[in-house]
Amino acid sequence: MGSTQKKFTPFLEFDRRQWAALRKSVPLTLTEQDLEPLLGFNEELSLEEVSTIYLPLTRLVNYYIEENLRRQTVLHRFLGVETPKVPYIISIAGSVAVGKSTSARILQSLLSNWPRKRKVDLITTDGFLYPLATLQQENLLQKKGFPVSYDTQRLIRFISDIKSGKSAVKAPIYSHLTYDIVPDHYNVIDQPDILILEGLNVLQTSANHGMNPDRLFVSDFVDFSIFVDAKESLLKTWYTKRFLTFRKGAFSDPNAYFHHYSSLSEQEAVATAHHIWDTINGLNLKQNILPSSERANLILVKGANHEIERVKLRK
Repeated sequence: MGSTQKKFTPFLEFDRRQWAALRKSVPLTLTEQDLEPLLGFNEELSLEEVSTIYLPLTRLVNYYIEENLRRQTVLHRFLGVETPKVPYIISIAGSVAVGKSTSARILQSLLSNWPRKRKVDLITTDGFLYPLATLQQENLLQKKGFPVSYDTQRLIRFISDIKSGKSAVKAPIYSHLTYDIVPDHYNVIDQPDILILEGLNVLQTSANHGMNPDRLFVSDFVDFSIFVDAKESLLKTWYTKRFLTFRKGAFSDPNAYFHHYSSLSEQEAVATAHHIWDTINGLNLKQNILPSSERANLILVKGANHEIERVKLRK
């Protein structure tokens, strides 16, 4: 007598139609004009995508935030003290070229313009990469973007200060033009209601890369985590397309770190992009990024043209 093995999963799964129905009557306040500056390279994101995917997500996140505020109120009442507000921290992780920066900017815009106004700041973890000189000295240039290439302790101090309600917390700024940290320039985060933290490795734990299990990780401070996912074949295609766009644009600047790539023929540029993907970005994806993906509260699964096909929500 045969039996079918039941598949157990910690996630509820929705197709686009099912997820869009959870928007309910939430109005879309963005216009096409508002959307344009939020898009990343090579992305053609429509208002329909924002309405179908990001409005239900924003509605869900607001429910979580309201519940979090209620728990804080209960704790303060129990303790009999008034404590500073605790910012709600949302992390967005995913591979290079998956479009997580665009997802972060859209979520920031929607959360900022919700009926209840909130201060929403956005920080990328690029600013917490070690300076180029340090990476060169430690022979880590080929590992740039891997967990080992970040000043994790500085990032932990930053996120801990934010979570404790500290004012005017500084985050270093990274330049994609110079491929380095900008000296003496900072983003200042001053007691936001919500902080969105976007980066490759924000879901990492010691289990993912063999570090001391007793140390703190960014994920310890995060209230709601999102992972933007796609097949590696799509990611490699998107990365190559972005590389070709940079070759004609940013790389043509004489001050650009990758200026030498601007003189490549298209065939040479494609081959170079594929090599970088295979030896660095794809390797990081398989070794560090994907193993942490199912720790997320929500996974956005993309198909062709960056359109999200499925949404997986942790039960």
